[in-house]
Amino acid sequence: MTAMTGMQWGRLQADVNVRLRRGAWYRVLKLAPLQAIVDVNRKPLPVPRYLLEIVSQPPRRWTVVPAPKTSRAAHLGDAYGVCPSCRHRMALRGKPRRLDCDACRTAFEVDWDEAYLNNV
Repeated sequence: MTAMTGMQWGRLQADVNVRLRRGAWYRVLKLAPLQAIVDVNRKPLPVPRYLLEIVSQPPRRWTVVPAPKTSRAAHLGDAYGVCPSCRHRMALRGKPRRLDCDACRTAFEVDWDEAYLNNV
């Protein structure tokens, strides 16, 4: 594993099941050429590096994620928002500019311009 300078964050950039919430950012603990170790609920989880988008700062806006029909999040509708602070998922009613998170009670803008996994 290579040493990292500064904190880094990663999120899935593919529609795969690797025990990460789609659209949620996770702190990267270690990076290697083929693998990243991310912090999931204070536990290290190895993830193939090519599956992650890695940045030095996580965005501070809600990610709009298309809901797969076979997921537990399907009840949230065709698309849902992922809170940039706590990873909580919320249904999107209409097309709000800002959204208050039910879980962490923090308000952020919704990133409608981002095309996460070719979203809505």
